[in-house]
This record gives sequence, structure tokens and C-alpha cells, in this order.
Amino acid sequence: MRALLQRVSRCAVRVDGREVSRIGRGLLMLLGVSRSDGEAEVEFMVNKVLNLRIFDDSEGKLNLSLADVGGELMVVSQFTLYGDARKGRRPSYIEAAPPERAEVLYKAVCDAFARAGFEPARGVFGARMAVKLVNDGPVTILLESPPPSG
Repeated sequence: MRALLQRVSRCAVRVDGREVSRIGRGLLMLLGVSRSDGEAEVEFMVNKVLNLRIFDDSEGKLNLSLADVGGELMVVSQFTLYGDARKGRRPSYIEAAPPERAEVLYKAVCDAFARAGFEPARGVFGARMAVKLVNDGPVTILLESPPPSG
């Protein structure tokens, strides 16, 4: 599982010209699901995102988590995070999970955030979305779950 986190002062998602979600200060999580991902990767990613200290404390140091600042969260599915452009000119998406599996795990991530007290705003899985954001900092972090063991 891969996530591109962007610390935002605001973010909104539109589908077919209609706004479907919006947040204020917090994190935009662009989420990619691989063929080998499962529940362990869901739990890893949710725990990592909720506890990642990427917000400024009173001294301007990146020392506070999403919970510490009372921030909001938006999760948008993005299979292109598994695009492999090392060869040729067109990325290969062979490592991305098939849409049916990716949607199940995307929902599992969103549900796990909700159980932890952070009901996320969401994109629309599989839709063509326009994501408008103001990156705060800018702070952008790429996360990847550890490879499955065994």
C-alpha cells in the first residue's frame, strides 16, 4: 500500500462538476493499493498516518500529529501510485490491485480511520475527480507499507 500525504489548509473533490467532499486544515491522503495488500497493510497505514508528526508545534517544529492539531482527513483512491515508468513511455500498472480488490481495501482504510475517531472525507472510488488543494508548507510525505512477511 502506498500513500502520498499532503498537509493542506483546505482541500475539495469534485466529480462531474459537483463538489462531493471538502476539508479544512488536515491531511489529503492519496491511496494506492497493490495486488499483495491486505488487512495488515490497512492497519499499518492507518496507524502510521494518525501518528505521523508532520504539523508544527509552538516552536515551528514538525512535532504534532493529526490528532494533536484536531485536523481533518480526506482519502482519495489513486491507483496511479503504482505506475511503473522505468521502461518505455507509458507506465505499467501491473502492481496495482484490480479495481474490485482495491475498492474493498480503500473502504477498509476509510472505515479504520472512522473507528479511530477520524471519519474521513472521501473521493469517489473509480470516478474521474478534480482534487483542489492548498498544500500547507508545502509538506508532502510518501508512505509505503512494509512488504508482506513470509
